[in-house]
Amino acid sequence: MNRLLVALLLSLSLPACQTVRPSEAPRRVVPTAPSSAVLEGDFDNHEQVWSAREAGAADAAPHVLVSLAPTARDDWSLWRIRVDSTPAMDATWAVRRIAADKGAVTLLPHRALVAAPGTGEAFDPRQWTPLDACALRGTTTASAIQATADIAACATIAPGIGAQAALLPLAVEREGEWLHVRLYADQARGAQARSDARRVQMFGGWAAINGSGPDAGADSSDWHMNRNLRIGSEGGRVALAWRDGKPSGYSLGLERLTYRDGGVPVLKLSVIDDGSGRTLAYAWANPEATRIGINLGWVQVGLDRDATTVVEKEKAK
Repeated sequence: MNRLLVALLLSLSLPACQTVRPSEAPRRVVPTAPSSAVLEGDFDNHEQVWSAREAGAADAAPHVLVSLAPTARDDWSLWRIRVDSTPAMDATWAVRRIAADKGAVTLLPHRALVAAPGTGEAFDPRQWTPLDACALRGTTTASAIQATADIAACATIAPGIGAQAALLPLAVEREGEWLHVRLYADQARGAQARSDARRVQMFGGWAAINGSGPDAGADSSDWHMNRNLRIGSEGGRVALAWRDGKPSGYSLGLERLTYRDGGVPVLKLSVIDDGSGRTLAYAWANPEATRIGINLGWVQVGLDRDATTVVEKEKAK
């Protein structure tokens, strides 16, 4: 059985259960530090998982994806947490950010009261109920947050939450391009276990693939264009298609990695054979690169980092 599920079953065997209460009616709150943008973006711990696999770690961190989405309320955000496991695990929490004096902050998670709560402009706090025992408390600046929950207190209500309690955040550090998060289920992996997730930077562009594949001759003009490609920097993958829309059998991969030999971080663009999963060729650039591409003769690729993510990264410095 998956280790995350085993940990959940053990932790939910605790007998106590706290009654949850509906959230208060909507109330406009004056925005306070930190900027609400600190709790926005998509994060992926792809490199952490890859590094552990390369090192042969027996108890590697699971692949975790966290999406922090803004709402119509400056002091609320939606946290969707997904873990690649068997079966897959997925949970969404509404988190209210409560700032106090001298940089103190509380991140109060809420669980949904309805099957399909509103998001974005349709977000309504009345559709969520607070999990007070699992509140994360800590400190904040204009560009960072560090907060932890009382594990013992949170454990008292975990049985009442059910399987999704495994994905409750117990500790969060957000600064720069990083989101470090310790989930309820991570307790089974040790006191220091956490997911080190980097913000996903989106790249867009094009690819041209020859109809004859790697065997294409220099004089072949059977080119199939793939326009408006979108791929993320943290293990993103996109399939290339023929002009009729059918799969070509080849994909592009994009990832941030740091190889043990040399310890130099890179942005790696790969051309992958879907049938075998084998990487046919790759190109490297520095992680801050705004453009990356490759030309193998039979396949040519050009990608540009989205202007919006470049601006966000500069603001975070």
